[in-house]
Amino acid sequence: MKTLSLFLALTLLYAVPMFAQQPPLYDDRPKISVNGEAVVKVQPDKIIATFGIETWDKDILLAKQNNNDILKAAFAAVADMGIPDKEVQTDHLSIEPRYDTDYSKRNFIGYFVRNTFIVTLSEAAQVEELVTKMLEAGVNYIHGIDFQSTEFKKYREEARDLALRAAKEKADKMAAALGQSIGAPLQISENYSGSDWWYPSSWHGWGYGRASGMAQNVIQNVPSESGGTAETIALGKISIKAGVSVTFELRGKTSLGGSE
Repeated sequence: MKTLSLFLALTLLYAVPMFAQQPPLYDDRPKISVNGEAVVKVQPDKIIATFGIETWDKDILLAKQNNNDILKAAFAAVADMGIPDKEVQTDHLSIEPRYDTDYSKRNFIGYFVRNTFIVTLSEAAQVEELVTKMLEAGVNYIHGIDFQSTEFKKYREEARDLALRAAKEKADKMAAALGQSIGAPLQISENYSGSDWWYPSSWHGWGYGRASGMAQNVIQNVPSESGGTAETIALGKISIKAGVSVTFELRGKTSLGGSE
């Protein structure tokens, strides 16, 4: 018992100085927190177009053959555009028997064959021609067209630097309006809204001519002056964006004796 009491006493003796050395949990310095945002516009140099072919027939061999014929015609059209073979790849193939009612498996409709392939372009100006040629070849789905930049990291960092400058400028003006100034940054964090860039005319959809839902990095915004039907894809620039939150120390006006 005496040994246990001595052990507890020694534990408390060493524990008290350790807790006494802990810094205060609350920072009572005056602070100002601001957000900064910036957008850098970049010409896209990588466009990924995803197309789909769906055919069906009660004869599975005919369903597959029809699908292969359309795929060959599409690949031939891509080759005619001078697009290298390495930029074209098949992505998904599925064969599904379909009935009027899936539960009872009655009234067989036929075998549905779906084939998906991806074409990568380096020139945004080729997108309109590619879409037209794919539809002419018999492709019946456009799953998505993504406009990207191969130097995304470089422009993302540029946008982040501009966002930090914007945050500091905002903090300077807000503090000055209160007759104060800002000190060193106390905390910096990057904001993430779920999308790093957007392209004004990109869209994603299951069937051609309708969009079932926007991709996470895409916003659809066809200019009204285009008339809505003048062109399928309105070319422009990618907007790469960044956002930050910064907390600065807030100081009083500077006097001869230093800050108030």
